[in-house]
Amino acid sequence: MTARLNSSLSFGQRNGFLILIIALAAVFMMSPELLAQAADDAPEVAPKTWLQKWILDGGIWMAPLGLCSVMAVGYTVLCAMTFNKGKFCPPVLQSQLLDLMQQCRVRSAIEASAQSPSFLGRMMTVALPHFDATNQETLGKESVEDAMAEFAAQELRPYQKWITYFSVLAQICPMLGLLGTVVGMVGAFGVLAQSGGAEPAALAGDISVALLTTLGGLIVAIPALALFYAFKNRLNDLISQTLTAGTELVDACVHAVHGEAKAARIPEGMS
Repeated sequence: MTARLNSSLSFGQRNGFLILIIALAAVFMMSPELLAQAADDAPEVAPKTWLQKWILDGGIWMAPLGLCSVMAVGYTVLCAMTFNKGKFCPPVLQSQLLDLMQQCRVRSAIEASAQSPSFLGRMMTVALPHFDATNQETLGKESVEDAMAEFAAQELRPYQKWITYFSVLAQICPMLGLLGTVVGMVGAFGVLAQSGGAEPAALAGDISVALLTTLGGLIVAIPALALFYAFKNRLNDLISQTLTAGTELVDACVHAVHGEAKAARIPEGMS
């Protein structure tokens, strides 16, 4: 009986070892599929948002560039609201003053100008009192035009200062972007020196700083430069139109006084 028990145990052991070997073989055969399934089941890295990809990855250097962009937008709105014909040479006021000056009602024209906050109204309020009725030939036209030119030169400075800020932003923003680029490249070379090899994952952060700061600087600087010339030309046109309108008002008054005398000097019947 003991021999049978030993033989049965040895048979059971042999079967156990065989089952263990088969199980291990099955595990090794199935391990690549299990690993692949585990990799598929691993959580995927969420894609970066637009804010992270284009701004936050640029590092701290994107903060001053963002401030410059806000300033550029603010000055754009300010200049767009200010540099229009209604604020400089409104047609209604120009027509009203022309009608008064053609009637030589200079005092009434001064009162009408004083009620208008426009550039033309303020300019004529300062210039029209220089009319001189004792000067029968020119009525003090030169003094009036000199007062207009002096007023325009003084009042032009604040507007020019606003436009100059666009030029400053157009020059500062590329320099800020270049500074961020230099810092990013220094960091990238520092990583290369420490690791001793070019690992894209290790260099990605510094390269993002280098490229995004340059991109951000150009994105702010290029529109700022275009707006500088656009608003500069717009302001020059408005000032020129206002001065021309003022000169026409003065000429209308002088012509009303001396118009008949000048016409009498021209003989009729000449071919």
